[in-house]
Amino acid sequence: MPADPLLTLGPWQLAFLVVAGVGAGLTGSIAGLASLVSYPALLAVGVPPVSANVTNTVALMGNTVGAAAGSRPELRGQRNRLLRLCAITAVGGAAGSALLLLTPEGTFASIVPFLIAGASVLLLFSPRLAERAARGDGGVTAGTGVGAFLVAIYGGYFGAAAGVVMLALLSAAWAQPLARTNAAKNVVTGAANMVAALVFAFTGPVLWPAAAALCVGLVAGSFAGPAVVRRLPPAPLRIAIALAGLGLAGALGWQAWA
Repeated sequence: MPADPLLTLGPWQLAFLVVAGVGAGLTGSIAGLASLVSYPALLAVGVPPVSANVTNTVALMGNTVGAAAGSRPELRGQRNRLLRLCAITAVGGAAGSALLLLTPEGTFASIVPFLIAGASVLLLFSPRLAERAARGDGGVTAGTGVGAFLVAIYGGYFGAAAGVVMLALLSAAWAQPLARTNAAKNVVTGAANMVAALVFAFTGPVLWPAAAALCVGLVAGSFAGPAVVRRLPPAPLRIAIALAGLGLAGALGWQAWA
């Protein structure tokens, strides 16, 4: 399914996507809301919705690369559990991408706002839940694995705020500083996104010049994001991410039900 061959982007449009990618990379690595910036940017330059969705997924590989490179201090000591979770989310991402290609894009439109809103509320209360998690060994429980798999399916299907949902899940499951959990979130959601991107690269209507421009900006923005998280107090940051998620849930709900 190739992209629209009649759609061409000029140098100013591509430059706009690079700048939007920087903003999306910062937003994604800090709050898990990269698609809140990158997806509308693609629509703004005239990319059709389905093509924008798959192009955005391919471009978001840059977010994973940049965020992982910028989060090396926070990722130390998390290798084993992240490898297990990445294997789970990679399968979920593949399932989600297949679901997008086989079903109407609006199938989950009425469910997604509830998912994002629920994750945002969960993130607000995650410190209390993490106190219970501290009694365990911080590994990958059955509940955490199933939750990550479901989030990865959603991430491969559409992905807006998948990072918020994953951050809420991991914050509730693991008692550790928010910066470390945020770094883990970037890697785990990145595994799901990478598999989905590979599927779309061969089967979806990817607009490659737009994907490349966004990806360049995403790498730069997401590399800087972990340094920002490192310097911000965790409680206000967590509240800000949760409120942004609730705002996105409201906006998507309005689009779905208006």
